Amino acid sequence: MAIVGYMLPGLAAAVPALRGPLGVEDRTASGLGYALTFDDGPHAQGTPAVLELLAGAGVAATFFLVGEQVQRNPSLAREIVSAGHLVGLHCHRHRNLLRLTPRQVRADIDRAAAVIEDATGLTPALYRPPYGVLNASALRLANARGWRTLLWSHWGRDWERRATPESIAALVTAGADEGAVLLLHDADDYSAPGSWRRTAAALPQVLATLADRGLPPVAP
Repeated sequence: MAIVGYMLPGLAAAVPALRGPLGVEDRTASGLGYALTFDDGPHAQGTPAVLELLAGAGVAATFFLVGEQVQRNPSLAREIVSAGHLVGLHCHRHRNLLRLTPRQVRADIDRAAAVIEDATGLTPALYRPPYGVLNASALRLANARGWRTLLWSHWGRDWERRATPESIAALVTAGADEGAVLLLHDADDYSAPGSWRRTAAALPQVLATLADRGLPPVAP
């Protein structure tokens, strides 16, 4: 069983995120406001840039952390939390779960959870798999541990080489309304080099557009 949240080059076509019995969500828990989320960090340059912009705007976000990046930048993981943002678990190594055995999936998730907890003092309660691609093993683990598996409703495709600040801001806010969960990336370790710079440049326009629509930032 596989649940595909979005498509990478060479992967199968995207299908909508699923709710209900499977326990996979793509909207805020309240159905109100919008939740801004970042994947793939922390990153030595990208995360501080994003944190500075969020602090200036007074907006809290959720960062889905990668264990191997937390190991490289543990102080940044702590900085995210001390700045009032939420953290979720993305993975330890950024791999497509469909290529892993159940044992490998469990080992990866367990290691990421331990690394994140050691760095931040928090046990993640939110989970988002790499590439938005779930398999049965990951979903069972998340459900057994009481984690919310949260994908997204809108994305900026900011990992692409051809993305620009303008395209990112336009795409991630297109049609965003009450309950939207927005996906951006504060790191470029698994995407086009320097992509975090374009994401940071797009962020002020993203926040301004959502504010103009009267949408407040909320916890996912």
